[in-house]
Amino acid sequence: MGKKLVLAFSGGLDTSFCVKYLKEEKGFEVYTAIANTGGFSKAELKTIEEKAYRLGAKKHVTLDVTGEYYDKCIRYMVYGNVLRNNTYPISVSSERVFQAIASIEYAKKIGAGYIAHGSTGAGNDQVRFDLTFQVLAPEIEIVTPIRDLMLSRQEEIDFLKKHGVEDDFEKMQYSINQGIWGTSVGGKETLTSDKGLPNEAYPSQLEAEAEKIIELGFEKGELKTIDGKSFKNGPKTIQALEEIASKYAIGRDIHVGDTIIGIKGRVGFEAAAPLIIIKAHHLLEKHTLTKWQAYWKEQLANWYGMFLHEAMYHEPVMRNIETFLEATQENVSGKVFVKLLPYRFELQGIESKHDLMKSGFGEYGETVKAWSADDVKGFTKILGNSLKIYHKVNKKI
Repeated sequence: MGKKLVLAFSGGLDTSFCVKYLKEEKGFEVYTAIANTGGFSKAELKTIEEKAYRLGAKKHVTLDVTGEYYDKCIRYMVYGNVLRNNTYPISVSSERVFQAIASIEYAKKIGAGYIAHGSTGAGNDQVRFDLTFQVLAPEIEIVTPIRDLMLSRQEEIDFLKKHGVEDDFEKMQYSINQGIWGTSVGGKETLTSDKGLPNEAYPSQLEAEAEKIIELGFEKGELKTIDGKSFKNGPKTIQALEEIASKYAIGRDIHVGDTIIGIKGRVGFEAAAPLIIIKAHHLLEKHTLTKWQAYWKEQLANWYGMFLHEAMYHEPVMRNIETFLEATQENVSGKVFVKLLPYRFELQGIESKHDLMKSGFGEYGETVKAWSADDVKGFTKILGNSLKIYHKVNKKI
């Protein structure tokens, strides 16, 4: 197979360095492939392609995996209201495996003997790429220049300048990963515990200030309409909501969590549509699921998010959890009303024919229609039996 190598390419600093280094220093025939998970426009993808060729790629391809990513992952994260540490919608974590799958399939298609990624040795992505590559194509050798050379971002910039590469290196001080389920932002501030990202580090800036109420229509757990308008598919609906909400600079935060390799990690992110969808969906579920459906779904969804983050997407139990999550969505249909304001949003309420508040049994804290005072007295007496027995036997107050 010679020295044919496929590089999972994003156009950022790390993968830009990889193209130049692998070609000039290691003699590889570099094929670049960007697996688009819905975060890039056609113009941006064209710019990335041009950049790959300027850097010396023999061939560049765009692999669109947005539909697959939505069908096989995003909708289950919505069903599960998955937020890592109750904060992060697992944007980059979840999309990496689909980018890795697309890259390794392309490598097999063109007969490459090597596959490379630009992950460092200090993060999660190295494990996500490596593990996916090893599971799907153990015969293809993995090459990782950034990790092996232990380079800092400044050293990469210096190398590129030395080899005549001109770019907006000031902008490249921040590592930006764009996808349909959010954009992560890493930089010098996220390496600290006390500093926040500057306003200009975020891709979307505040453009709208007048409050706006939008109506989100869900059918069996999936967002289908915005203000009554239907879209071609799930990804298009998410992108339409992002277009509306990002103008309010909604969805900014910094996530702190435990990495796969055992150290604490900190990263900024922007995810207007994902956060609104998850919170709106969760509110609708509060009205339409039973107590125990909600409880057990939360337990399994937590594991689902953990396994996604930990690069275990190909573990068979993930398919079992997906089956359960989807089954819980049978009655999760209706409208959710959301107020958009600068930098935040508020959930207003829901309308649904499956709303369990509309049962006619009673109104919480107000009226009783299905039981008497004596019923409650007897129920409470029996409910307390185990507690009374324990405290009597152990003589505790």
